[in-house]
Amino acid sequence: MSFFCPHCNFKNSEVQSAGEIQQKGSRYELRLTESADFARQVVKSDTCTVKFIELDIEVPSGRGQLTNVEGLLSMILEDLELQQPERKEQIPEVWAKIDEIITKGRKMIDGESFPFRLSLDDPAGNSWIEPDQKDGVGKWSKVEYARTAEQNAALGLGDGEVDSSAQERRATGQPTRADFEDEDIIPNEVYSFPATCPGCTRHCVTHMKMVEIPHFKQVVIMSTVCEHCGYRSNEVKTGGEVPEKGKKITLHVNTPSDLGRDILKSESCALECPELDLNVNPGTLGGRFTTVEGLLTQVRDDLHQQIFDTVDSSEGGDSLESEAKTRWKAFFEGVDEAINGERKFTVILKDPLASSYVQNLMAPEKDSQIEEEEYERTQEEEEDLGLLDMKTEGYVDEVGEEMRRAEGEKEGREEESKD
Repeated sequence: MSFFCPHCNFKNSEVQSAGEIQQKGSRYELRLTESADFARQVVKSDTCTVKFIELDIEVPSGRGQLTNVEGLLSMILEDLELQQPERKEQIPEVWAKIDEIITKGRKMIDGESFPFRLSLDDPAGNSWIEPDQKDGVGKWSKVEYARTAEQNAALGLGDGEVDSSAQERRATGQPTRADFEDEDIIPNEVYSFPATCPGCTRHCVTHMKMVEIPHFKQVVIMSTVCEHCGYRSNEVKTGGEVPEKGKKITLHVNTPSDLGRDILKSESCALECPELDLNVNPGTLGGRFTTVEGLLTQVRDDLHQQIFDTVDSSEGGDSLESEAKTRWKAFFEGVDEAINGERKFTVILKDPLASSYVQNLMAPEKDSQIEEEEYERTQEEEEDLGLLDMKTEGYVDEVGEEMRRAEGEKEGREEESKD
């Protein structure tokens, strides 16, 4: 929508989502490394929070916008500059801090502060940052997440039905999630427990099964289906101790039969196919236990929807440049050829937690088409995984100690009162 008043020159242009609230929220992050990245389109819905991480600035949800990265940053800086003269006279210390941010932001626009990151967090899942098929791992990422109860309430979802149904289950003796916390999980047995649908917030059921993958480890497969809104989710969780090193697995797909190999991509794993110009950041697809063909198909469908809006469309939107359309069309044709077994390619899984797996068809012998190597995790990877803050020695349960101390004092006072 665009509005302009010829009398006072007031202008207003904004974007409102014409679609439904998505089943999950989405979080995008783009690492800008060159001036061309400023031209990437950005859709910011009215429920989206924008962050320029290195600039240490956050814009709360508000008016929706269709712009590019440069326009988004310029608009933020212009808003900050509006009240600067008044701040300089009234609160000079605040003026100095904001002026520092504005100066740093102008340097970013001038291309003097690469690299820096832009983040969009939209609980409604209707915001977007334009990807590019040349993006390598760490350049562009999208992560979907289940909304919290507070986020659902802010979006107008949920009416207290979840809480009442949970209370009814407890009152009638039906199992709740807490009933399974102290039980040992038996392999190959399916467990079902109540959950809350992230799409409509109503009651649904999650099924869980522990599976032993030969020559690898035990993993937990979780499946959720909502009968009310049709939401479906399948995820794989790996467990065990954190290994000392990460692992890189390279699979050479030479024949159509290789597409049927089982593959486990954990949440922490990055996926790369150099011949297809395909790079998938950690966390983008979540944990998946499928085949090589199934994994490629899922990546293709997800990217196709991001670029062309619907799986059935191949023309793209009006704002997509013809050159970009041609590049994307060639990219998807290459991925389709790989899925159909018409070309050879390489799958590279780089997992800092060594929790990913590719089926060895020659087991227990070495498979000539699979290469595995361990590597030292970078400091950035350990920070992202929370390993730098993990305390494994001299750990003290401060909360537990405080509770026991208070309990001891209470018992002491009761004994004194009896005496």
